Amino acid sequence: MTPAIDLLNKQKIKFKIHQYQHDKNCVSYGLEAAQKMAVKAEQIFKTLVVNLDNNCLVVSILPVTEKLNMKQVAKVCSAKKAQMADKEAVLRSTGYVLGGVSPLGQKKRLRTLIDNSALDFPSIYVSAGKRGLDIELNANDLISLLNAHPVQLCQ
Repeated sequence: MTPAIDLLNKQKIKFKIHQYQHDKNCVSYGLEAAQKMAVKAEQIFKTLVVNLDNNCLVVSILPVTEKLNMKQVAKVCSAKKAQMADKEAVLRSTGYVLGGVSPLGQKKRLRTLIDNSALDFPSIYVSAGKRGLDIELNANDLISLLNAHPVQLCQ
């Protein structure tokens, strides 16, 4: 179990766990997950932690096939600038290592944005908190649980 799975169980959210053998030489964790689970890559969402110019951290959830639009994140968060948070800040705030960051069960509750394309699917996949372990759930359940804001996040 991971904190993400524990949270979903505690909140009685319907979900499925998908496990696969992670290849540590793989450079794209999300595309690896899509291939090994035989799922459309557009349905697998990555969790990125962004540092705003006021040193606030924000979680951004978007398809693994897309790139995050930093200007859009800054605009939505009323900041002037946004950049990827460094891995130590990610670990400190979420409790997860890069490549296994789940939007669920993080140490600190951060403002969360989710790309609105998540609503196009009956279910989406997010990291369960470690590489090779994903959670499938309804996007609306994820949005509700995280109090996430669906917005256009991709370039």
